[in-house]
Amino acid sequence: MSTGLAAAVAATALTGLTSPAAAAEPQVLAVDFAERTGDFRGGASGTLYGFGDEGAPTQALVNGAHITNTSQKAPYGTQHPSGDAVKVEDGFFAEHGEDMYIYMQDYYPEWPYNGGRRPGDDRTYNLQDGTYTLGGNGVWDFLEVIEFVTEAVATDSARPQDYVLLPFNEPDGGNWYPDWAGQKDQFLGDWQAVYEKIQEVWARHDLGHARIAGPGDTRWQPERSRDILEFAKANDSLPDIFVWHELGIDNLATYRGHFADYRALEAELGIDPLPINITEYGMLRDMSVPGQLIQWFSMFEDTKVDAQTAYWNYAGNLSDNTARPNGANAGWWMFKWYGDLDGGETVAVTPPTPNGVDTLQGIGAVDEANRRATVLWGGTDSDVSLDLSGLDMAIFGSRVDVEIRENAVTGAEGLADTPPVIAAYDGLDVVNGELRLDVPTYDRYAGYQLIITPSQSRDVEADAAAQPWRDAIEAEDMALTGATVYTQDPQANGGWQFLASGGQDVGSFNQVGSRAEWTVDVPRDGTYRLQVIGGAPGVPGRHALFVDDESSGTIQYAADLALNDNSRWKYRGSAELLVDLTAGSHTLSIRSSADGTTRLPNSDITLDKVALTAVEEGEPTLYPASGFRLEDGASLKWTGSARGGAALRGDDRADLYATAIETGYYDVQVDWASTKASSVEVAVNGAPVAEVTANGAGKWRSTATVHLNEGINEIELRSTDGAVVQSLTTIRDRAADSAAVSVEAEDMTLHGQASVTQLADSTGTNASGNAFAGWIGNGAGNAVEIDRDGFAAAGDYDLTVYYANAETSGQHDYNPQVVDRLLEVQEGTEQVGHAYFRYTYSWNSFSQRTIPVTLSTADEALRLGNANAWAPNIDRVVIAPRLIGAPTTAAR
Repeated sequence: MSTGLAAAVAATALTGLTSPAAAAEPQVLAVDFAERTGDFRGGASGTLYGFGDEGAPTQALVNGAHITNTSQKAPYGTQHPSGDAVKVEDGFFAEHGEDMYIYMQDYYPEWPYNGGRRPGDDRTYNLQDGTYTLGGNGVWDFLEVIEFVTEAVATDSARPQDYVLLPFNEPDGGNWYPDWAGQKDQFLGDWQAVYEKIQEVWARHDLGHARIAGPGDTRWQPERSRDILEFAKANDSLPDIFVWHELGIDNLATYRGHFADYRALEAELGIDPLPINITEYGMLRDMSVPGQLIQWFSMFEDTKVDAQTAYWNYAGNLSDNTARPNGANAGWWMFKWYGDLDGGETVAVTPPTPNGVDTLQGIGAVDEANRRATVLWGGTDSDVSLDLSGLDMAIFGSRVDVEIRENAVTGAEGLADTPPVIAAYDGLDVVNGELRLDVPTYDRYAGYQLIITPSQSRDVEADAAAQPWRDAIEAEDMALTGATVYTQDPQANGGWQFLASGGQDVGSFNQVGSRAEWTVDVPRDGTYRLQVIGGAPGVPGRHALFVDDESSGTIQYAADLALNDNSRWKYRGSAELLVDLTAGSHTLSIRSSADGTTRLPNSDITLDKVALTAVEEGEPTLYPASGFRLEDGASLKWTGSARGGAALRGDDRADLYATAIETGYYDVQVDWASTKASSVEVAVNGAPVAEVTANGAGKWRSTATVHLNEGINEIELRSTDGAVVQSLTTIRDRAADSAAVSVEAEDMTLHGQASVTQLADSTGTNASGNAFAGWIGNGAGNAVEIDRDGFAAAGDYDLTVYYANAETSGQHDYNPQVVDRLLEVQEGTEQVGHAYFRYTYSWNSFSQRTIPVTLSTADEALRLGNANAWAPNIDRVVIAPRLIGAPTTAAR
């Protein structure tokens, strides 16, 4: 099914007419914008161990996903090798972070904690660093752990008042107190002791009241909760935030009942309503899947609680809701859309089944100040009829502009592009505040966003029509030879699996003759990007692409997670390949063999979906002001000739999150207006890059050629003297890539133990030239050096490092204990940049991570290493100036 504008959307005023768009009766999602349900909370964007080390995930991913709360490892914790709260707090609090939770039991390396046994007094702890000697000292061991962890937060954190300390995690499960009848008194006494010790440490540092969360049960436990609340009320030790977990498939139907029971219990006990955090929610099947995530988001937003996605795999990827080191998967975009509602009020949404499992659900919100209304929805295979009412004429007028975007599954590691507009309307009539929109559904796993504004100056229909042509097909719908279609039942295995787009994928692609073919019509001669969503389990692999039975290149896959049967072949990534096609019909054939005789290395790769996108004209992607995040006083303007633009002045800021499917240069085009001589400052990923200027009043189009990184790029817009920005467009400029210098590891100068390894082609590696430099770091002398050939000038650069890191440390029942490796960059003897490099699943599989650097000389070599630990293995490094040439401005 195409995800482009060919998927028509019917829109009518509510006059009783039946839309012709849907082939079957659509499901109705009713949204009443006049019935407000409270300020948008945004708490469901929380994550458990979503952060690994600094920069894993990158700041652009964190900010864009609007993460407001997270639970991380305690200082000195040994449960996991990364995720220390104090080490990641700067990135978390940088923009939207509010509450940093600590799992205090994660001091222990075992799962369940301490072997599942409540500690006694068998150790004596050093309260300075958490080390211990065997032998008791008259103090409960865990109380000593509580003291030194709390002390570390109080003294090492720059923002201890923004921490929430969670002493117990799943105490009703295998963690110390499963027998409530026999262990209730023990737990209650321990709760009191822990509560008082935390407050004692906080008082020691004049920090006031420490926020403590509990009890942290595996599920809603009414008997335990009653006993704990009664005891805590009587002993002045009520938790500041009440927490429990909602994990299973059925919790989508039962959560609201649990929430209501808890609130009723509070009222019965005479306790004022406490904040709630559902500190773990969702199963493997829900992560990275927009149509699943929106069902959870809608429940938690409706009840105005915070909630955190569960930690099923490894730290540092927002619970499987990012792709690659800096990329978005479809789940990330649903987080981003959810965060975009910040600043508005939620409204009444009535789905067909309010408390159902795997059903249509949604969130509606209105931002009166900016005259913007939004609906997010997903979770059904049926087409959806949006029954919209309460559109206040004083806010929206009698004619509105509407844009609808579609966000289809790309796999946990599959790179998602900016979700395309599938329908747009200029000046749609609103009758009595009502509107109906019938929207075709790609599949139940897709998510959708609708934005309504008053009529804008820009032509939203023309902007939508100007999007790059694209088409897609499910792998199971291709012509298959030597391969098998597998159904991925979303309710099988208790939710312990990753879902496939369309509910099916293609596997057993393990014969010489295995192939999957798609006959597709393309609109014009040009270059197209083929993207294949598939799973390469634990090793990189390859397929051959044939076009009309002629060889057209190799599809190179990076390795994907293959920890166990839950992830093997199902934790899907993406591979991209550019191919030139003439206008008309072509048969694209994905094959396991390039010569018909031998299989390509590691070609037994599952196929989920294949997409084709026209990129010949630079794949222009427009980001309208109606979708900007408006910060520090910025607002949408609804008068004059730039209606719907973002008005900026002084410290006002507009943020947007632009996708680069490939690292390289893009013409960043800003459409804006001014009433006098003015300028717009453009910052990318936290660094100022360009300033575009106009010498008087008018409407302007300014362009700067800027280096963008693969994945998500956070772009910030400001204007000291005042401007109204209508939109920003990114246009790929491959010709400009000649300004970048690529240096293979085998051409670098090697120092100390650093050495080059040549990989056999049979490994299926995606290393360029099948070679890399390893044994870098773990001592200042073990490094690689890059001469200043081709970039002999001071200035701002991006260093894109193609690297491998498959290091793990320790054992865990289900979490791969990944280590984020640090790489430091020196110019001569001065450090100019550093970054942590996340897991790549295999030492033969290479990803990319960009480090921004400012160089002050023209001739000092760049030295890459790590004085204290091993650095990642390096395939190559690309050095690119962040800005090429001078920005231009022309009247429009």
